[in-house]
Amino acid sequence: MSTTFKFVVFIGLLITNTFQVSFSSVISTGDFNKDFSVAWSPGHVYTTADGGTRSLKLDQESGSGFASNQMFLFGQIDMQIKLVPGHSAGTVVAFYLSSDQPKRDEIDFEFLGNVSGQPYILQTNVYADGNDDREERIYLWFDPTKNFHTYSVLWNLHQIVFMVDGIPIRLYRNHADKGVAYPRWQPMSIKASLWNGDSWATRGGKDKIDWSKGPFIASFRNYKIDACPWNGNPRFCRAESSTNWWNKERYSSLTSTQRRWFKWVRLHHMIYDYCQDNKRFQNNLPKECSLPKY
Repeated sequence: MSTTFKFVVFIGLLITNTFQVSFSSVISTGDFNKDFSVAWSPGHVYTTADGGTRSLKLDQESGSGFASNQMFLFGQIDMQIKLVPGHSAGTVVAFYLSSDQPKRDEIDFEFLGNVSGQPYILQTNVYADGNDDREERIYLWFDPTKNFHTYSVLWNLHQIVFMVDGIPIRLYRNHADKGVAYPRWQPMSIKASLWNGDSWATRGGKDKIDWSKGPFIASFRNYKIDACPWNGNPRFCRAESSTNWWNKERYSSLTSTQRRWFKWVRLHHMIYDYCQDNKRFQNNLPKECSLPKY
């Protein structure tokens, strides 16, 4: 392990700790069997006896997935994931929040597999009031198949922050007052899945799944749900309180250290930003592209 990588991980842990507060609002048990239900293909979902680790399998028969038993409106969700090793072209591992409504809100991590020796692509996306086309893509600065890494979403009234090992990789700011859609009313469940995306996931669908390399396995563990459980009243989750720590002013933007790391990711690891894709949007970029990120 290189000195640079160790330093990045160390800084990531420091950044993560800035989100840890003395108030207790963690509602997860740490047991997948208690907090999540199998949503897709039970025969392809494997959970350890203590409920602490869950694996998803993809083969020619089916992919698989699970979803939280509760829905949430704002908070921070952390999940440690180890991705499909080896030749993973065409596979997609998704970890996301979704409202499952006709005009759905969604906050996505999508890990796009690749041919052996080529890096994984991490794609993020935000749906707001049913609108998407908000993809960003980066190459990770480590091999995500060798060890577990922590992927997090901080979602509050002010911003959505995507983090990898505590390092912010993407921001989506609440500019609803300027006419930009933002997920702020619909509760969302937490979901994870492993599926066949070879029509688009790797080099635009040019590299298909090689089933002889399967079955494909992705694993999840050490999740943390520090969020407001939905009880039918959005005011409860939107209020600033000791329990709803994520709505406090200090979490309305990045710290100076977080901003430096955010800029580092975008400078050295970003490979696609919808806000720079004039061709796709016919020189009419989405409004948020011209507004501040923090």
